Amino acid sequence: MAESVDFLVEGGAATAGPPIGPSLAPMGVNAALVVKEINEKTADFKGMKVPVKVTVDPTTKKFEITIGMPPTTALIKKELGIEKGTKDKTPVGDISMERLVEIAKKKRDSMLASNLKNAVKEAIGACQSLGVNIEGKRPREAIKEINEGRYDSVIGS
Repeated sequence: MAESVDFLVEGGAATAGPPIGPSLAPMGVNAALVVKEINEKTADFKGMKVPVKVTVDPTTKKFEITIGMPPTTALIKKELGIEKGTKDKTPVGDISMERLVEIAKKKRDSMLASNLKNAVKEAIGACQSLGVNIEGKRPREAIKEINEGRYDSVIGS
């Protein structure tokens, strides 16, 4: 029966130290090889926390690495080149609806939304928490315009 462990690592910067090394040592797998493969697979997410699952076959010591998608807020921050959101009402950035739709498409499988339009609205919720506007509009106004059908051509509805 395969054993698995889950980690949250910085893209392209995993090390064989805690938590990865100590978790893999009892399974008898070469942690350095696992870390190398994790770093190769997460290189595109440099600077973001990425969920990683390592599944090990205890008899053969072969492993499989599954890379998850970073949180929506991390993708938005990377897109805008910001490190953090705002604690007050001052916007920290502005994102186009096209880029937000692309982020929603990337995250779609891990969202609870029933369709792409609702996934975009979930992504806008992340913008709300960060203090990011959408095409110069506050998130609530952008959601209202989505509901009115203004962005149907962009979303593909």
